[in-house]
Amino acid sequence: MKRLLPLALIASSLAGCGLQPMYAGGGNGAVAQGLAAVEVSPIEGRAGWLVRNALRDRLGQGGDGTAQYRLDILLDDQLEGLGLLTDETIGRERRTLRARYQLVDLASGDIVVDATAGSDAGIDVVSSEYATIAAEQTALENLARDVADRIITRLTLELREQS
Repeated sequence: MKRLLPLALIASSLAGCGLQPMYAGGGNGAVAQGLAAVEVSPIEGRAGWLVRNALRDRLGQGGDGTAQYRLDILLDDQLEGLGLLTDETIGRERRTLRARYQLVDLASGDIVVDATAGSDAGIDVVSSEYATIAAEQTALENLARDVADRIITRLTLELREQS
């Protein structure tokens, strides 16, 4: 009984804190339905292709053509050398992916969300050019997923406030 009392106190305090599940109602909830109604515009470049595919995977688009929103994204993908070695070669690189995005309500043309998201990664430059290129590509893939996750989180919060 003594062990259950602290657990009961914690449970009762959480019940009154106002927390609500983000995806209440599962796939039929307002947030999930709102995310499924977002159409992602094409984005230029390899980074754009990666971000768009990651977004479409997370939005759960069924392709039924009932979009209520359009997501427009402009990407800035930068790769810069850092850390010069004694032989004046670059020993480290930094890849940065930034997205400026707008969620547009298709019915009214209003901009519902206008925000930015970004992420960066460090890359070791090694003697093998192939390994360095592979690391740069892997970093881009990881950054695209991270930026997509940040965009989805922001859209989810906005759609939850609207419901």
